[in-house]
Formats: sequence, C-alpha cells, structure tokens
Amino acid sequence: MDAAYDAAPIVADCQAAGRVAIIDRNTRRQSTLKAEIAAERAACRTINMPDPDDLIDNERTAAERVNGAIKDDYGGRHLRVRGALKVFCHLMFGVAAFTASCLLKLFEPQPHPAPA
Repeated sequence: MDAAYDAAPIVADCQAAGRVAIIDRNTRRQSTLKAEIAAERAACRTINMPDPDDLIDNERTAAERVNGAIKDDYGGRHLRVRGALKVFCHLMFGVAAFTASCLLKLFEPQPHPAPA
C-alpha cells in the first residue's frame, strides 16, 4: 500500500489478523524519519545493495509495459467480439503475437562494431 495507508489503526488491524502490512512510511511531517530513510538508502548505495523498492518498481513497470503494448499494439483495447471465450481467445492471439515479436527481437543479429 502507499503512504496514505500509514496509520496506526490499519497496521494494528493487519497485525491482529496475523498479517504483516507492507505499507510505505508517510514522512510528511517527520523530518527525523526522512533523514533516517535517506541515511539508510545512502548506506545501501555504499555497499552496492539495490533498493528493494526500485526492484519492485522495475518489475511492476515491466508488467505494465507488456499490458500497455498488448492494449495499444495487439488489439487488446478494442475487441469486436462478444462472449468471454471469444474475448479470451482474441487476447491470447495478441499475447502470442507479442511473444513472437519479442522472440524475434531477441534473436535478430546485432551489428558488430568496426575494429579500431
């Protein structure tokens, strides 16, 4: 959840249900917390440890790029069929075409740099 959910009752409710809440910390009015988070990130950069939030964001944006490409380029936005089975079939055609396009890009020959 984002920082808007950083409230003690929400965290307490999650803990009472036996769950661990993954909520960004809200640092709007807490300058000491901002400094602590900045120091923690600087320490992670010092030892070349990737920021877990960046890794999650990279995975999320990769999935969003795939979903956007299927919607924009492979017919996922404007379907002209009715029925769940037909819609699923047409979306899977788009997924198959997108996968084939990615595989072709992966194996296309790369130009070699000229020797100096």
